[in-house]
Amino acid sequence: MSIEDPAMTDVFGQPETWANPYPAYRQFRDRSPLAAHWPIVLLDGTKIDAYVWLLLKYDQVSGALRDPATFSSQNPAPGIVSPQLVMISDDPPRHTRFRRLVNKAFTARRIAELEPWIKAVAEGLLDQIAIGKSVDAVDAFTMPLPVQVIARMLGIRGEDQPAFKRWSDSMIAFNGGDFTPSERVENGMQMMDYFRQVAAARRGQHASDLISALVEADVEGERLEEWEILGFCILILVAGNETTTNLMSNLLNIMVDRPELWQRLREDRSRVEFAIEETLRYESPVQMLTRFPTRDIEIEGRQIFQGQAVAVSYGAGNRDPAVFPDPDTFSLDRDTSKHLGFGAGIHYCLGAPLARVEAQIMLNGMLDRFSALARGNQAPERQRATNLLLGFRKLPLQFLA
Repeated sequence: MSIEDPAMTDVFGQPETWANPYPAYRQFRDRSPLAAHWPIVLLDGTKIDAYVWLLLKYDQVSGALRDPATFSSQNPAPGIVSPQLVMISDDPPRHTRFRRLVNKAFTARRIAELEPWIKAVAEGLLDQIAIGKSVDAVDAFTMPLPVQVIARMLGIRGEDQPAFKRWSDSMIAFNGGDFTPSERVENGMQMMDYFRQVAAARRGQHASDLISALVEADVEGERLEEWEILGFCILILVAGNETTTNLMSNLLNIMVDRPELWQRLREDRSRVEFAIEETLRYESPVQMLTRFPTRDIEIEGRQIFQGQAVAVSYGAGNRDPAVFPDPDTFSLDRDTSKHLGFGAGIHYCLGAPLARVEAQIMLNGMLDRFSALARGNQAPERQRATNLLLGFRKLPLQFLA
């Protein structure tokens, strides 16, 4: 696929931009849809240039997300521009059937039942944070809490947490990151073998976990195939821990430089929800996903042909000044009801209620214990291996009594 456009940019293909995309969003938003290319490292080590159209305006992003008939999630060339994943890469009616199946694990009742256990896990992690010493918040809290929650929902061992994180990081490392091609292949095989063994062991057990529900599911008279079950498990593991980890890390990174906000939240817990929603807008954990037009379309004078990759940027839409005045300012008093932090339309994030609960538990627990936050003894490190997500590899902080 090629895109002939004299204004094409490779800015969005740079890891430096992935770590902080907002200057590029501001620079190029008025030219959206924008033709761009970025390198991708395939699992066999091959490096290719992926050409895409970028949507950077709120109305464009929201419109594409709410029009699956025109902007399909099914990649005509899976593995090149974006991976083919169960449910994320599906359109109706298949997507509708799968989502109805998995929805049962994320009901308000199910999450409410989990909440006391999540609080206990969070308190245990907070007990281990040394007061006044530099602590990597990612390793100490924002990574292990979501991983343990997802592990419980899937019915798998929480002590396998390091492997889960390694597999997830490898899965999203589209430019290689810290993984060689052979390591990415090996991690993928390990992850599939792990879930294959777990799924086989669950058959006929009639347990209440999500994997058991998948192996026993009946979708219109047919059982799910093995690859579908494995795809579900991988999706839930990766999406469930990466996005929530990023949400909580991004929130703490904002608060450490805004002590007045921390004090305001300590004094008025009714604003905790607003802090979480504003973080979802201001530093969207998921920055973009890819769609593929089912027909030739025109957006603001740009011709986009059927099947060409269109990167729909949640993060850019959430910083569009046409919808969010003064968008580069973090405010607890902003109306965030239109933010796209969890997407929109039929692919609205399935785990959004669970992520919100985890973030609320984390923030309230820290506000109870710590009077202030400060930077740690090392600089934070942003993720630089993918342009799909925005978060931290390391976030050294000091938690003060």
